[in-house]
Amino acid sequence: MADRFFPNEMPDYILETPSVESAAVAASDSLTKLLHLPYRTLSEGLKKAALDLKDTVVKETWVGKGNRVGDYTLYTGALGTAFLLFKAYQITGDKNDLALCSDIIEACDSASRGSGRVTFICGRAGVYALGAVAAHHKGDKELCHQYLAQFKEIKLSKDLPDELLYGRAGFLWASSFLNKNIGKDTISSTRMRAVVDEIIKSGRQLAKGRCPLMFEWHGKRYWGAAHGLAGIMYVLMDMDLTPDEVEHVKGTLRYMIKNRFPSGNYPSSEGSETDRLVHWCHGAPGVALTLAKAAKVFASEEFLQAAIDAGEVVWNRGLLKRVGVCHGISGNAYIFLSLYQLTGKQEFLYRAKAFACFLHDRAQILISEGIIHGGDRPYSLFEGIGGMAYLFLDMTEPSQARFPAYEL
Repeated sequence: MADRFFPNEMPDYILETPSVESAAVAASDSLTKLLHLPYRTLSEGLKKAALDLKDTVVKETWVGKGNRVGDYTLYTGALGTAFLLFKAYQITGDKNDLALCSDIIEACDSASRGSGRVTFICGRAGVYALGAVAAHHKGDKELCHQYLAQFKEIKLSKDLPDELLYGRAGFLWASSFLNKNIGKDTISSTRMRAVVDEIIKSGRQLAKGRCPLMFEWHGKRYWGAAHGLAGIMYVLMDMDLTPDEVEHVKGTLRYMIKNRFPSGNYPSSEGSETDRLVHWCHGAPGVALTLAKAAKVFASEEFLQAAIDAGEVVWNRGLLKRVGVCHGISGNAYIFLSLYQLTGKQEFLYRAKAFACFLHDRAQILISEGIIHGGDRPYSLFEGIGGMAYLFLDMTEPSQARFPAYEL
């Protein structure tokens, strides 16, 4: 198990030093120096690193491919590059990034024609939703309307799964993204409610009394954010639910808490006894983000404590030998940013800073040495350094940080 992650030897907490000079005095190595830096100084360094990484990602995934798109998805493809560019625009205000973002989305639109996938992370809904929001920011009303019209034409088949990456929850997330970034009822509550009804119906049918809601994907009853309970519950908490449905969501989360491993980690699927994965997609990190949201939505100390407990697992076992947001250090850092926003405690911001500093100090060297896996798609948003760049940008405004395509 330990071969999946680095032992976390960083101090549990370090008070910031008042100046760069005093940070240098306090440091015994380059990582320790970063941990001591004043936050403003560190965040500026992370932003510069992020923008350099962004340029590399664009070169490798867009320019180097002749401005052509094969994989259009946000997860491993060109739409992830567009999403990173949109984030850079939000942080810096550089309209060149917004323009390039729009160009890539246009190419993704062409590449996604005929695809039956309907979600934000892995489907056409992501192309149309991000396209509409980017056009909205450019002030291009005609293009925004065009993408919205395409989004509204998406049909969901009856045999669609319920999970986030390929299923109904992923379509609902895209709808919420549009309503947040363009305006309330951009996607009507009637359209969204029909999808919620299908999810609740499916979850009740499979639960059979043990847990209020249960779902299946490819023959397994997953618990994590990507394919299972955590991701579906996260999306449902953004919907207008009936009192009974609210209790179903709460009860499902309580079932997960009650049946977590003694270590505090969460099974990847129902009945699994393998306490191994500490990823956003499977394990404590994704569940922690969902519990943090539940603590906020339901004003619940119970869910807050469970989120903090899951965060301890991430601190101890979350320095993975991968860089991405789906199953890497970059994604795991977001748990601490979420807990910081929820509690205001500097200790959680420090932990996010520590994971980001570890990446900034060591990731590229360890990737080159083969010690850290750079991802099967090494420049992508969810598997590669695109996600690391996104995290570094988010570290510049930690109170506004959001796990990409998960936290709204």
